[in-house]
Amino acid sequence: MIELRPGGLDHPAVIDLLRLHVAMAHADTPGANAHALDLAGLHHPAISFVSAWEGDRLLGMGALKQFDERHAEIKSMRTAPDALRRGTARAILTHLLATARARGYARVSLETGTAPSFAAANALYEAAGFIDGPVFGDYPASPHNRFMFLALT
Repeated sequence: MIELRPGGLDHPAVIDLLRLHVAMAHADTPGANAHALDLAGLHHPAISFVSAWEGDRLLGMGALKQFDERHAEIKSMRTAPDALRRGTARAILTHLLATARARGYARVSLETGTAPSFAAANALYEAAGFIDGPVFGDYPASPHNRFMFLALT
């Protein structure tokens, strides 16, 4: 059973998964277009971080970054390699979207990659109702990045 816990950025398993997340983002996307947040970036007051567990085994992580009172962004979604295809990412995304709705956000955006390694993530976001949209925030437009959003209201 997947247990979602707020926080966890100080846990060694979370730190290791976050390092993997950043490394893989940079391995599959040119440096200027890889926007994965590192540990310091996730320690921002506008970010709510959640980790997914099965007992003491880390399954995955994700975050919600508030832009303003009506708009948030999904950040740092990553499933542990040994927990793939078990519903972890879907559970995290469902939780983050429920949090966004409870906070009254009208829109949730995300930035993801276009390399083949991002296919599963893109399929998850599409299945949740996200559609392609304009560049947002401080991101530069590039063929290596895909910008998506979901209208909540």
